[in-house]
Amino acid sequence: MLQTWQLWAVMAAVFAALTAIFAKVGVEAINSDLATMVRTVVILVIVVGIVAASGQFGGLATISTRSYVFLALSGAATGASWLCYFRALKMGDAARVAPIDKLSVVLVAVFGVLFLGEQLSALNWVGVALIGAGAILVAYKG
Repeated sequence: MLQTWQLWAVMAAVFAALTAIFAKVGVEAINSDLATMVRTVVILVIVVGIVAASGQFGGLATISTRSYVFLALSGAATGASWLCYFRALKMGDAARVAPIDKLSVVLVAVFGVLFLGEQLSALNWVGVALIGAGAILVAYKG
């Protein structure tokens, strides 16, 4: 059961939801950039602990330059995303900020097709459009 991508994706969604709720409370009385730093340090400590406990540090030498470059770009994009997300949470309702953040699902579908050569069926595109429409409707304050 722990070897299915679907389980891990659902767990990611649950933790992402908890992230929004915990972050909204945590960022109330402090600067959003400072809050992002605290969150990042916690993540770093946890991930370093997992890698150390599982003996994976030796794998660093086997990573290609290309992988390092793209992982660094991914890290930079993650950092920018988190800074923007925490700033949005500081200013807006979590129930409205999170759906707009999840428009990333729509963008991943578009970018995956454009840059990675992935293919989606017509039914998949309907789903992507519904996700986009749903995110906008949930975020609408009316």
